[in-house]
This record gives sequence, structure tokens and C-alpha cells, in this order.
Amino acid sequence: MTDIPAQKAETERPPALQFLRTHMREYGILFALIAIMVFFQFSTEGILLRPVNLTNLVLQNSYIVIMAVGMLMVIVCGHIDLSVGSVMGFVGALSAVLMVNFGIHYIPAAIICLIVGAAIGAIQGYWIAYWKIPSFIVTLAGMLVFKGSMMVLLKGQSVGPFPNEFRAISSGFIPDFFAGESLHITSLLLGVAVATLLVFLSIRARQKEQKHGVPEEPFFFFVGRNILVAAAIVYLTYLLATARGLPNVFIVMAILIAGYSFIAKQTTIGRRIYAVGGNQKAAKLSGINAERLTFLVFANMGMLAALAGLVFAARLNMATPKAGETFELDVIAAVFIGGASMAGGVGTVVGAVVGAFIMGVMNNGMSIMGIGIDWQQMIKGLVLLAAVIFDVYNKNKAA
Repeated sequence: MTDIPAQKAETERPPALQFLRTHMREYGILFALIAIMVFFQFSTEGILLRPVNLTNLVLQNSYIVIMAVGMLMVIVCGHIDLSVGSVMGFVGALSAVLMVNFGIHYIPAAIICLIVGAAIGAIQGYWIAYWKIPSFIVTLAGMLVFKGSMMVLLKGQSVGPFPNEFRAISSGFIPDFFAGESLHITSLLLGVAVATLLVFLSIRARQKEQKHGVPEEPFFFFVGRNILVAAAIVYLTYLLATARGLPNVFIVMAILIAGYSFIAKQTTIGRRIYAVGGNQKAAKLSGINAERLTFLVFANMGMLAALAGLVFAARLNMATPKAGETFELDVIAAVFIGGASMAGGVGTVVGAVVGAFIMGVMNNGMSIMGIGIDWQQMIKGLVLLAAVIFDVYNKNKAA
């Protein structure tokens, strides 16, 4: 009887407030990113959003974003991968040995590195999926193995420099086909095109929801969200266009985000990954091959860690024995801050990317303000703890 008034109050709450309450996870991280950017924009006296610093922000976080996309799939599937930083460093070392020491062309060398990364992920996924060894143990062992293997490959020394064509992956910029003098017109047009496409897809998805009678987002929230996202994309693209334009790695990230968002939301394999993470026993009873999906998720994570290793090595223009150290912590933190659940089955690609940029903006802003690395680590740890507490609170409240 005591629950009846609470249920009545819930039903009497305005639809907009009900929607915001049930979607607090998605809106919360977006508002958090905006609030953090506004705070550091004022705290750094406008340095944060200067075009040069924005470019550095993209380049500094590109490899975290790339790995966060793969880590999201791992965590949604109900597992975790502690080896991504070491795999990233190992593949970067392998690329240096192939290109610098053996003189192999950067394209076949990069392909070999991606295959090696996928193979590493597949080996770890095999033990996790088919032998039921906890992912924490397998990937912790992998972290140690590949950290040592990286040192063996490099013999304790940095190896470089890389060919200029390979470095362009991380340090190059897209060409301006309109030859603008003070503005990179191609970059600006791409930003406008992406913003327009996102609004179009959002309107199309809303029409589909209305057609099938699915409870949709209140119109006010729908319009506000789309205006905010489109305006942010166009404005940030404009700022980058006033400098050197969009970095090549930004295009790589955009393709990955779009591709994996489509896989997660629109494909059978994506829905099955969420089903396995939500309830593996129920998923198996419904005919889903949970073992094969787990295997593929870890192989995919290995490939993306390899790609991040190539991007990181290209940016440094060398492979170092300390590459990738503690990066797995930033990647995992980004995914959890972005709204993924520790229990699996919950999370979005866009949320993971937003989480990565929250970490990136915090790192960049605190560095500009002169805050020491010790305090930075403490603050990031507290932010991660707050994100997990928020997740547990919402889960208990829903139960």
C-alpha cells in the first residue's frame, strides 16, 4: 500500500520530466561535457577553444577515442580489457621495427600491424569465450606479456623517425579544395554537411518512432538537442577551419564513430552484443552464440588498439618503451563516464566518445592551468568514482 502514492506521483509527473528522469544518463554526460568546457574556457582565459589548442585536443585524444569505441563493445558484452595500453604500445613498436629497421613500406606494414592486433585480441577472446577464464585475468596477463614484448622489440630504446607519409595519419590535415586564404572552406563545408546529416537522421528516426507508436522524446527536448549538437559541430569546425582545418585523424575517428554507432544500433550483431551483456543465459536460450560474439568483440578490440598504436606512434614520430602506459585506465574511465554500466548491456558509442573528450578536456584544461599531474590523477579518479556511483544509484532506483 505504501507504494501506491509514489506510483501515482510518478504518473502525474509531466511527460518532459519523466523523459528527462529516465534518460538522465544520456543527457547528463552531454551537459557535463558542456559544463566542463565552459568552466575551463573561463578558467584558462579563452585558451581552451583557441583553434590551435582544439587541434591539439583532437590529436591528443584520438587514440583514446579509437580504443574507447572498442572498449565500449567489450564492456557492453559484460567483460573488460586491461591489455589495450600494452597492445597499443606493442603494435607501435612493431610498426617501428617493420618500417624503420626493415624498411617495409608503410601501407603493408600498417596492414600487418592491424592483423597482429586482431590476432592478439582473438587469442585473448578465445580463452575468455571458450574456456570461461575471467577477462580480468586474461587481459591482465596480456598487459604484462605485451608490455614485456614491446621492450624486447625495442631493446629498451626508442626507434624512429617514421616516413613522412605514415606520419600524415596523425599529424596531417585534409586538403582545402577551394583554396581559402583565411578559412579552410573544405573543413567548414564538411562540418555543415555532418551537422545537416545528423539532424536529418534524427528527424527520420523520430518519424519512424511515431509511425510504430514508440514513446518518443518530447518535442522540446528533440529540437533543443538537435540545435545544440548541430551548432556545436558547426562552431567547432569553424574554429578548426580558421587554423589548418580538420586533422586526418579526425576523419578516421568520425568514420569509426559513425560505423560502430550503426553496428550497435541498426545491426543484428550489435543487438546481440547488448543482449549477451544484459543477460547471457537468456541470450543463449534464445539461440545467440554468446561465445562467438565474445570472441569477435575481443578480436575487434585488439584491432582498434593496434590502430590506436599506429596513430600514437605516428604522432610521436617514434616508438618508445613507455608508449601506452596507463592508457587502459583512461579508456576504461572514458567508457564508464560515458554512461556504460559495469554489469554490461548498457552504453552507447557516442557516450563513450563524449566520455573520452570529458577526460581529454579535463587533462588539457588542468595542464593549461598549471595543475600538477598528481592532482590531475586525483581529480580524474574522483570523476570516475562519481560516474560509477551515479550508475549504481540509477540502477537501484529503477529496481
